[in-house]
Amino acid sequence: MIFYFSGTGNTRWAATSIARHLGETLVDISKDDRPEATYTLADGERIGFCFPVHGWRPPMIYRKFIERLNINNPTNHYCYALCTAGDDIGETMKIFRNDLAARGIRLDSSFSLIMPESYVGLPFMDVDTPKKEKSKKSKAADDLKRFIRIIKERQKGIEELTTGHWPRINSRLLGGVFTKYLITDKPFHVTSDKCIRCGKCAKACPVNNIALDANNSPQWRNDGSCLACFSCYHHCPTHAIEYGRRTKNKGQYYYDMKK
Repeated sequence: MIFYFSGTGNTRWAATSIARHLGETLVDISKDDRPEATYTLADGERIGFCFPVHGWRPPMIYRKFIERLNINNPTNHYCYALCTAGDDIGETMKIFRNDLAARGIRLDSSFSLIMPESYVGLPFMDVDTPKKEKSKKSKAADDLKRFIRIIKERQKGIEELTTGHWPRINSRLLGGVFTKYLITDKPFHVTSDKCIRCGKCAKACPVNNIALDANNSPQWRNDGSCLACFSCYHHCPTHAIEYGRRTKNKGQYYYDMKK
């Protein structure tokens, strides 16, 4: 069983690929809002956790899911985790390993997959160039094949992680700032003359944070549920959504599974 979360599609592609090669069940954790998320695994079934990196940490929605997760028979199952990121991951997997341990789940191996950049919420950050995007996807496909082989063979003690030069500073200091100040939907707004009222932004939001008004124009709920994953921004076909002034003239990206 693979528990996954994805905003702009990178992690969905990875989790779907693993599931297809190993014949495992996919669970989109954003669809499970039960106070206690209880699952029962078959004998010998693997436990997989797949998620993107948000601010050099696991996404809050994923960490909260782990707090609610109850696996009836958590022992004697090979357990692995894979995270996706546009660059390095800092101490993301160390944080996640501790989250699992608190629920009585032991992580056997862990992996990070470098994918095209999608975070555009800071002035100095933008999507990758088409050439770099293509290169990252190609290498990620090769890396994922190797990771799948390791998972299939149930190899333990494997840590293929791109932690970067300053993992502690990035995850603890910068990650704290990111969590406190940058995970918000308040800067999101729509340029009305560009918006075609298609509703794709609302459909793309993984946490249903966007409502459509009487004119089918998007309205962010401002209820604290936003993850600042920018899925709404990237899926807009007319580039009508902006995040304050930080996204002006920046690119868009999402992993199109149909291509």
